[in-house]
This record gives sequence, structure tokens and C-alpha cells, in this order.
Amino acid sequence: MAKKGTTDDQQTMSILNHLEELRKVIIVSVVAVLVAGIISFVFIEQILAVITRPLETQGINLVITAITEGIFIKFKIAILAGTILAAPIIIWQIWRFIVPALYPHEKRYLTILIPVSIFLFITGVVFAYYTVFPLAVFILIQLASEFEPMLTVSKYLSFTLAFLIPFGLVFELPLVVYFLSSIGVITPEWLQRNRKYAIVITVILAAVLTPGPDPLSQIIMAAPMVVLYEAGILVAKVVAKKRRKREEMAGEEC
Repeated sequence: MAKKGTTDDQQTMSILNHLEELRKVIIVSVVAVLVAGIISFVFIEQILAVITRPLETQGINLVITAITEGIFIKFKIAILAGTILAAPIIIWQIWRFIVPALYPHEKRYLTILIPVSIFLFITGVVFAYYTVFPLAVFILIQLASEFEPMLTVSKYLSFTLAFLIPFGLVFELPLVVYFLSSIGVITPEWLQRNRKYAIVITVILAAVLTPGPDPLSQIIMAAPMVVLYEAGILVAKVVAKKRRKREEMAGEEC
């Protein structure tokens, strides 16, 4: 019979080991972001050119309203770009930290879900940047054409992030539907039956997620969400069909 003191010591050592591993994860991740941020800062002009392209097509230049605003925005963009560049290292460090606590089937699910979720998020951001975002910027500025646009770089960056990131999150909807369908929480019939309620919720979410209060931005955000909901129904049908086949095969074996 093990002594209580020995058990407590083992638990303490286990906790300390986990904390040490977590410390390594944080240190490696921070260093990766800093190094990638420095590299990004070297190419900050090219990054700014990509971000401001929708404005340049309309002949609009960004302005600063404080002496330090310009350099701080460059640092902020470099850190954001560095975080994106360092994302594979960060994800790998987190994976190494949590994988010992996972069951084999959980590892298999995460091995598939993590890359797919990252791909869908990037697809949503890229889709919005090349299609919806330039259109939204153009229309919103043209609707106020009687005013001379004088946009600050900080406000424009905040608008850009607030517009693109929700699109990346919205594109995760088919993956969420796939997961919920796989565990039997929802069915394609349920999704079809509640389509009208989903559209109402979509409009509400678009109003919350869009950076501006204008209805145009909300419509631009809501339209892809409705399309993705319909795509989710197709995904749910495929999952339901596979589940029925597995159940039939299991029934035949019995």
C-alpha cells in the first residue's frame, strides 16, 4: 500500500511537469511570434499595400492623426502578420501539449478537424477580401460621396479586421454542421424545417458581426451565411446517408 505522502508527491510532480511543459509552449510560441513579427516588419510596406488595395483603387490615401500612430500601426500589423506566420508552430506546440491526454479516436478526429477548420477559416477570409470586402468599401464610400473621405489608418485597420475575421468564422459553419450531424444532434430534415428561423438568426448575427450599422454591410454579410447554411444541409444529408449505411451493415452482421 502506497503511502499518502508518496502519492501527494507524485501528484505535485505531475502538476509541476505539466506547468513546465506549458511554460515551454508559451515561450516557444512567443519567440516564434516575435521572430515572425520582425520578418513581417521588414516587408511591412508590401503588407500595407495588400491591406489598402481597396482604397487605392479609388484614389484614397490613409492619414494619421497622431505623431506615433503610424509607427504603432506598423508594429501592430507586423505582430498580427507574425502571429499568422507563426500559427503552424503555435498549433504544433499546443498539439504536443494536449496530445498525451487524448484517446486514440480523439487524436484521429482532431487530426482531421484542425487542418479543415484552419483551411475553412483562411478560405473565408480570402473569399471576403477578394469579393465582398472591396465591394463593401467601394459602395460605402460612394454612398457618402458628398463628403471628402479622410480615413485614419487605425480606423481602417479595425474595420478591415472586424469585417474579414467574422467571414472566416462563418465559413466554419459546414464543419460545425458535420460534427453535430455525426453525433446525431441535428438532421438534414431538422435543418430544412428550421430554414426560416435560421435566416432570421443569420440576419441578426450579420447585424452583430458587421463593423458598421448600415444595412448594406449586414446584407453583404448575411448572403454568404445563407449560402453556407444551405451547404450545411447538403453536408448533413451526406453524413446522414453514411450513418444509415453503417447502421444497415451493423444490422446485417447481427
